[in-house]
Amino acid sequence: MDSLGSSPPTDTFQLYDLRVEVICPPGERILCGAKEGDHFVLEGEMLHLPPGQAFSIYSLSAVLPLLAAKQRVTHPNDWMSTDAEVACPDPNCKSRLRISRTGVRTFNHAEVTVLPLASHYGQASAGSALAAA
Repeated sequence: MDSLGSSPPTDTFQLYDLRVEVICPPGERILCGAKEGDHFVLEGEMLHLPPGQAFSIYSLSAVLPLLAAKQRVTHPNDWMSTDAEVACPDPNCKSRLRISRTGVRTFNHAEVTVLPLASHYGQASAGSALAAA
């Protein structure tokens, strides 16, 4: 794992690894079949569950849209930097999913896509959807 303090070489980018954990107020019932402390980790695009543990697709659907943004560096004042808990999608359940940034992973652009990098950052490459629009 690297630190996000230094500038990576031009072909690389960095993403946070994430841990998503079920939390619940004491004495409250979790309705999705999970237990407090159940979790998964996200390393790049790969979601890993501990052996023998399952995760509700409804709980996953509540948190999934936020994960790609939580993996990226955000401004300290951005709510994505400060808010870390997502409510259970069942309105009768008091549990939450806590998203924690656990480390930093460096990726090479060429290893995750076939499209070449543009000659200048911020420009679309010839093969991108933006160029085709």
